[in-house]
Amino acid sequence: MPDNKYDVTIIGSGPGGYVAAIRCAQLGMRTALIEKYSTLGGTCLNVGCIPSKALLDSTEHVQKAKSEFGEHGIKIGNIDIDFKQMIERKRGVVKQTVEGVSFLMKKNKVDVHQGVGSFKDKHTISIKPEKGKAREITTGKVIIATGSKPASLPFIEIDKKRIITSTEALELDKIPKSMVVIGGGIIGVEMGSVYARLGTTVQDWDRHQTVTQSQRSKGYRQTSHGESGRPERQRADFQSRVLPGGGRAETIYARIGSG
Repeated sequence: MPDNKYDVTIIGSGPGGYVAAIRCAQLGMRTALIEKYSTLGGTCLNVGCIPSKALLDSTEHVQKAKSEFGEHGIKIGNIDIDFKQMIERKRGVVKQTVEGVSFLMKKNKVDVHQGVGSFKDKHTISIKPEKGKAREITTGKVIIATGSKPASLPFIEIDKKRIITSTEALELDKIPKSMVVIGGGIIGVEMGSVYARLGTTVQDWDRHQTVTQSQRSKGYRQTSHGESGRPERQRADFQSRVLPGGGRAETIYARIGSG
């Protein structure tokens, strides 16, 4: 078989893509995996499930030190949180995990192509790397596993400084004093829990109630059954409005920063 001809090609190397690639290779198919980023693993391994779980693990130790150690007769003074080290450990967990996926691709003889994949026709895929010329491969079957990206709102400009996505929340250089999380899905609640454990006052806005009583006791507040109204900047504060379904609008101010 020519070097550029495959039985199956998978576009996207997240958990859906790389698992499919491994299984196809195990079934005897010549398999190609296309990924536009420099590391495999997709959102989940790089900027989603894995790094958020790493920070949840670290902050669970903080929470236990604050509220549970005394019950076991372990007395400690003020807790000194080295947030930079916490982030560095998270990076190490991510690095180890994505390197594991690369190893599995080599072990199962899956050809990995770095670049953006696009269809030229139903059996021909063009792969455009970040640098250099595009190249083409032919394939019998294609699995599209391109995953997802953080959603925005039409009236919000994500500047990645004060208005951020979950991706930037994984790489902050200091612990915020307060934070508003729009969306009560898994990543929103996880990141809110991380920072609530570290002392941030967290408010989560979602149309459905997803925050538990335990989270509320740790500084995590949720406004449910509403939609986010147009935010306005007022000096150092970020003002937004919550529009409850059929109810009265509530205005909330949040200061993003350490002071």
